[in-house]
Formats: sequence, structure tokens, C-alpha cells
Amino acid sequence: MNTARQSPAFLPSRTKSRAPWLSIVTLHQSRSAMPTSEELNEWAQAMARAGDRQAFAALFKHFAPRVKSYLMRLGTSEPLAEELAQEAMVNMWRKAPTFDAGRASVSTWVFTIARNLRVDHFRRQGNRAVEADADEEADLPDLLPQPDEQLHIRQREAELRQAFLQLSADQAQVLRLSFYEEQPHSQIARELGIPLGTVKSRVRLAMNHLRRLLDGPER
Repeated sequence: MNTARQSPAFLPSRTKSRAPWLSIVTLHQSRSAMPTSEELNEWAQAMARAGDRQAFAALFKHFAPRVKSYLMRLGTSEPLAEELAQEAMVNMWRKAPTFDAGRASVSTWVFTIARNLRVDHFRRQGNRAVEADADEEADLPDLLPQPDEQLHIRQREAELRQAFLQLSADQAQVLRLSFYEEQPHSQIARELGIPLGTVKSRVRLAMNHLRRLLDGPER
């Protein structure tokens, strides 16, 4: 597997970032070819050490639909589960340097990221009932980055910003509002005075473009 450092995707610097290149695979895809725990660990370490985008794509393919299903089992609506699964995947990339196989399995690490995103989402909306879900899954570790890991995270965020600069103005605008400002698509449509379908189309086009950047030749 190629372990050269890569430059994947899109956002202005921020502690929390959502994923723009998530059309690499659909969240509705089948779950065939189950990887072993050893393979998952190898991919996560390759992604953490060198920003290996093939490893990221493999982890994305495995975890994206499973994270979405997991969130829906917790009572999350399908649209929100898909949004949070997307956010979990970009955080998986951005926080890759925090992964430590000695502290948790890859699955535990990824599902912890997703669970915490869900809790944070409902807390922002003033819904404290969701905290009960967090209590039920207290066995999932709270994986906090160490200082050296924070440096790697900042480097990842710089790479995300570089690819974002290659988007068209329209695509960059909707992604900033959706992933940076965390606005739902319906609110973006009202704010920009465009149909909801146009917002979704621009997001899809931007994701496809960023997918090509991620899958393109090394820099």
C-alpha cells in the first residue's frame, strides 16, 4: 500500500470539520468483502503515519455505511445519520494521528468519533436526552489528542484547505455553509435563494471534484 503523504480535501482551519469528498463510496453500499481486524489496523496505521489515501478509502468503504446504521439504531433520522457519518469520516482522516492500536481497536475509535458527534449535535440543539445514549456506551474510550498529535491534526487541516481552494465559488460556498457553518441544506437554500435541489447538486458536484483530487496523482 502506498504510504506517501497525500493532500486530500477541503476546509478552512477549524477544530471540527466535515467531509467534502464523501462520494468516494455511497453510504448505502453493500457490506461485502469484510476486512479482518488486522487489515483495519494496518489501514488505520498507514493513514495515521503517512496520510495514505488508499488506506483512507478502504476504511471509508468499510465504516461509512456501518456508522450510518449505528447512528440510526440510536434513533437518529436517516438524513442526520448520513450527515454525521460524513462528518465522522472526515474526522477519521483529520484525527488519524490520534489513533493508537494499544488503546482501542479501529472500530471502537471510529464509532467513538461518531457517537461523540451525535451527542455534540443534540447538545447544540439543547436536547440533553441524547446523553443517555452516551451513558449506555460509556465503555467507548474518550480518545483525546496529545500535543504531538495536535500538530499532525493541524497539518491535516492545512491539506484540507489546499484542496478546498480548487473548488468553484458556488461549490465552495455551499460546502462552507454546510460543513463549516453546519447549516442544513434547507437553510442554505433559503439563505442563497436557490432551490433545495440546487444546493444538494452543488454539494454532490463538489464532493465528486474533491474525490478526484483525493484519488489523483501524488503531489
